[in-house]
Amino acid sequence: MRRLGFRPGQMVSSLHQRNYRLFFFGQLVSVAGTWMQSIAQSFLVLGLTHSGTQLGLTSAARFLPMFLFGPVGGVFADRMDKRRVLYVTQSLSGLLAAAFAILIAMHSIQLWIVYLLAVALGFVNVFDNPARQSFISEMVSAGDLPNAVTLNSVAMNMARVLGAALGGVIAAAIGLALCFACNALSFAAVLVSLAAMRKSELFPATRVPRKKRQVRQGLRYVRSMPELLIPLVMIAVVGTLAWEFQVTLPLMASKVFHGGAAAYGVMASVMGGGAVIGGLISAARAKPRARALCLAAVGWGIAILAAAAAPNLTLELVALVFVGYGSITFNSLAKTTLQLAAKPEMRGRVMALWALAWLGSTPIGGPIVGWAGQAAGARWALVIGGLATLICGSLALPALARIDRRATDRRPPAHQAAEAISSLSPAGYSGGATASAGRQSTRRSGLSRMTCSSIS
Repeated sequence: MRRLGFRPGQMVSSLHQRNYRLFFFGQLVSVAGTWMQSIAQSFLVLGLTHSGTQLGLTSAARFLPMFLFGPVGGVFADRMDKRRVLYVTQSLSGLLAAAFAILIAMHSIQLWIVYLLAVALGFVNVFDNPARQSFISEMVSAGDLPNAVTLNSVAMNMARVLGAALGGVIAAAIGLALCFACNALSFAAVLVSLAAMRKSELFPATRVPRKKRQVRQGLRYVRSMPELLIPLVMIAVVGTLAWEFQVTLPLMASKVFHGGAAAYGVMASVMGGGAVIGGLISAARAKPRARALCLAAVGWGIAILAAAAAPNLTLELVALVFVGYGSITFNSLAKTTLQLAAKPEMRGRVMALWALAWLGSTPIGGPIVGWAGQAAGARWALVIGGLATLICGSLALPALARIDRRATDRRPPAHQAAEAISSLSPAGYSGGATASAGRQSTRRSGLSRMTCSSIS
């Protein structure tokens, strides 16, 4: 198993570090609440409009600010203390969820208010996403970074299993307002986890001083590095046309299988269960190769096409297990490649471009997929994403295979690699400022060595 790069002991290695462990469980609670809200919001819009196109447009409204201003949020993350940024953004997200809950409970909600609150949440996410993604690298040592990135995706999907199932039941049996209220309360878990962290055990990146044209600098940096540019292009295509399950699954549940919020909740939970399995397997792989991203895209595209063709709900649920498995494998490989290949002082901007490609593309993809589901049928909404993912992975494979070969050629001899690995071992977490400085030095040296070999 080790020859294949699969190491069971590696599966949860980053959870041994206290700060990341707090963050992991805080995210688990918060994202479960977010999925409860997603279930409720989809059926709120369908109840108000009975339109797949409107469902796609409201999903797009949430990500429109990311599409327009995403790189600005990345510069902000590189300049600021990321933990302080998260205090503000997570608090604002909780307040917006509470506003939704109150308006629905008072029967005052209207479609234009849904759009307004969705756009407001989108502006919060412009700053929240790059800060949250790049903060992961400040909670763990360099050797545990790939595992931490993947386990963060596992937490998201474990939360999907719980949140989607609860959201579907609560929405169907009690009402939509309670789903939004639970989400508002769930943000307290993140705030508590941030407050409980030990600052001396963080690995803070050097903050970038304020200068002109820092957004352009980030774009030029990505354009000059194929190991960043190619995955980002893949993420943009797949994120635009395939990662639209908040639009496609409600349409499949209601139009094809004639179910409601409960059926959608089961579908989202099963997909999340497949993602948890895929995430744990990915977390046990120590060194992902660049071409693995293409293979993951091909496999994921096939799974999405199978879900589009499933003749009944039982086979649909089986296919969705593999859709979930493919989604987290692709996404975690993409984020790990970007995090490790980017310099620490550029990581916020690189992850902002990831958020722009993966989430900010929804204002384009959401309405397209929603319209296709409304005009041609819900199955075609899935076919569009499946074909795009399959083709994208196939076309990018030769280029990423060449990057793998170059990385292998640059790999240091065995004795130098052993010294690099030993230098990544933490010296302990007690020692105040001196120990923190030592850990930070080790962190920088470890990252510089891993950058060339991270995708090999």
